[in-house]
Amino acid sequence: MRRIAPVVVPVLLAIADAVLVNGLELALELGVSVVAAAALLLRRRFPLLVFLVTLPGLYIGYIWFAPMIGLYTLAARRPGRRRLGICAVLLIAAHFLPYPISDFELTAYRENTLVLIDACVTSAAPIALGLLMRTRRELASRVEDLTRSLRREDRLLADRVKTTERARLAREMHDVVAHQVSLISLQAGAVQVSTEDEAARAGARTIRELSVRTLEELRHMVGVLRADGGDGGEASGLAPQPDLEELPRLLEMSALDVTYEGGVVAGAGGAKTVERAAFRTVQEALTNVRKHAPGARVRVRVDPADEVCGEAGPGLRVEIRNGPPDATATAPVLPGGGHGLVGLRERAQSLGGTLEARHTSDGGFVVRAEFPYGAG
Repeated sequence: MRRIAPVVVPVLLAIADAVLVNGLELALELGVSVVAAAALLLRRRFPLLVFLVTLPGLYIGYIWFAPMIGLYTLAARRPGRRRLGICAVLLIAAHFLPYPISDFELTAYRENTLVLIDACVTSAAPIALGLLMRTRRELASRVEDLTRSLRREDRLLADRVKTTERARLAREMHDVVAHQVSLISLQAGAVQVSTEDEAARAGARTIRELSVRTLEELRHMVGVLRADGGDGGEASGLAPQPDLEELPRLLEMSALDVTYEGGVVAGAGGAKTVERAAFRTVQEALTNVRKHAPGARVRVRVDPADEVCGEAGPGLRVEIRNGPPDATATAPVLPGGGHGLVGLRERAQSLGGTLEARHTSDGGFVVRAEFPYGAG
């Protein structure tokens, strides 16, 4: 109705005007008036032509609605001083001159003056209203453009604030965390040199290697934070991320009773992103074992798969299964926010894979993930 009513209602008003003014007896007057009213159906597409068609209805049939609506549409859609001026003069002439023209009395000054004033008002009113509506639409369009511009500026400002916050976070990570880890590495190196206990020396060496690896990964994270802010040149020299080639070393340094069953060659699938996801899955699962199941036996299995996530295609299947904790072992007091598995699941989903984590019937825990190589 919102689309049809603005087109049909003016036509109905013009037809009613024609019938009320001319009745049903005057064939010529009623005919030109109905034609003028019907022409309003095309007023939006051909406003000038429709207005000219309505003029005979005003001159012969003495109708007002059709020519006034036609002139209003012309002013709203095809504004132009010369065009509107000529059309206004035509409407004034059609209103002022009687039909037939022989009935015009030049000496009737008072009556002619009143008719001329009435004709001028009839001509000026639709032009003024049409120009007003056109100006209103233009203002609404400019307000909408300004609103979009302000929203775009707000997004740019938010991105700038985010970039600044990332840079600040990167500086704080580098200044605080890197300093503390460096101190740990130095202290472990001092113990490694000064002690004569072989076990203590091996532990100090492991701590130092872990510290060095942590610093490398911290450097990568800092580079990512800064590169996301637009400094892409700094990210090009970052240390490579770990993949399946680093997995045996990770298991060796985990200080857990781990059995590794690796059925995939690192880099064979050509998807480093998938290999990194698999490495991080194993790393987080081993961390959870140290936290929640001290002394438990762990089995890590990484296999290639021809079907993952219920679809045919090459991929990688990772499973970390641990038994119940050792009652005699002491659980280390390690901080945790409970977001590790959530992050792993989100990483798997972002690569088109799945991750399942649940308790087993023997009191242990299993983490199983599948990654399609096509997403890497």
